[in-house]
Amino acid sequence: MHPYLAHTQEEIKEMLERIGLENIEDLFSDIPSEILFKEKLDFPVGKSELEIRDILYKLASENKSTLEYTSFLGGGAYDHYIPAIIPQLLLRQEFYTAYTPYQPEISQGTLQAIFEYQSMICELTGLQASNASLYDGATAAAEALFMAYEANKRKTFIINDTVNPETKKVIKTYLDFKGLSYVEAKSKDGLLDIDNLKEMLDSEVGAVLVQSPNYYGLVEDVEAIADLVHKNKSLLVQSADPISLGLFKTPGEIGADIAVGEGQVLGNTLNFGGPYLGYIACTKKLMRKLPGRIVGKTEDLDGKRGFVLTLQAREQHIRRERATSNITSNQALCALAANIYMAVMGKQGIQDVAKQCVDLSYYTAKALTANNNFKMKYNTPFFREFVIETPIKAADLLEKMLEKKFYAGIDLEPYTGSENELMIAVTEKMTKEKIDCFVKEMEACINE
Repeated sequence: MHPYLAHTQEEIKEMLERIGLENIEDLFSDIPSEILFKEKLDFPVGKSELEIRDILYKLASENKSTLEYTSFLGGGAYDHYIPAIIPQLLLRQEFYTAYTPYQPEISQGTLQAIFEYQSMICELTGLQASNASLYDGATAAAEALFMAYEANKRKTFIINDTVNPETKKVIKTYLDFKGLSYVEAKSKDGLLDIDNLKEMLDSEVGAVLVQSPNYYGLVEDVEAIADLVHKNKSLLVQSADPISLGLFKTPGEIGADIAVGEGQVLGNTLNFGGPYLGYIACTKKLMRKLPGRIVGKTEDLDGKRGFVLTLQAREQHIRRERATSNITSNQALCALAANIYMAVMGKQGIQDVAKQCVDLSYYTAKALTANNNFKMKYNTPFFREFVIETPIKAADLLEKMLEKKFYAGIDLEPYTGSENELMIAVTEKMTKEKIDCFVKEMEACINE
């Protein structure tokens, strides 16, 4: 008997008698004996709950989280404040253990939560339709380009080179398997070069993907880009940080056909890199091209409100050749966290968070450059994060700051080729006292 199975010898005997076998080994009689593993499995000796807890705590302590370190990391994942109500509600068993709502009659709570999430994403983006969420922001961007292809059958896309590098990798992986491709538009002073985009646009371009605020935190002129793209009869996909939409014009107002982005900032913890959620929203015209699940509100025969899955353009529900995507799931629990966050914070709360991010990031940038020890890489309006030029290698500076319990930012050398560029993100969790301490330690590190 295996100690890790919860069956007694009596239960096993009863089962074997019921099916007419003498022992457990008879269950595997169809497997050739020469490939069976006949030795004793090398499992560790069982431990008590107390011992297991001790082992797990020791393993967990090897991670260094934002509880112990002050984080100025960004690049797509941010240390925002999460109201206490979010983890409490997520732990409710009907949400925490819920699976796909295939049967609407017994999944009304889950479906209602998704419907509310979709509704708030539409409000946030200014677009008419949203799905139940996608795996992450990078996946959402790739799926948006698939939508564009399904809409106009053009096989080439343009992506500004200031899109998150990790997103570009995911997009390339996706497009390769559909015979689609993208080319990068050049940037000038950290922003998309409009003249270069004009030269690249032709009848083969199905969509242009622009990220604003872009990877370096800079705010793109998306309205001007939208005019050019639509004159070419192409679609515009805007990757937008959800918190930034508390201050800036929505993708719908600017003229984007599809909006995508990373939803981690909406009430989800950093989680050491995931899981996260991707949001996607589009115009009514493109609604039937949306991948994954869409929840709709309806009425039953008695006139009572109900929620159902509707307009599912995924291959599990329609003919494979007509499906826009083979994505089968969504990040329901992470989307629920975003749902609660948006409901708790409200329009004014998200605006306040966005404004604090701007104020504190500008305060940090000004403090860092006050003594000319660091220089701003770009003289362009930014949101929450910015790039500085460092007098010593950014990698060395980060290592020194780590010893002082600061995650000081992202070394951009892998992306820009420069060893002296550091990207710093500042959220509403930072106080001026923490920022002043950070600046002081940064200056001390370069003078050591």
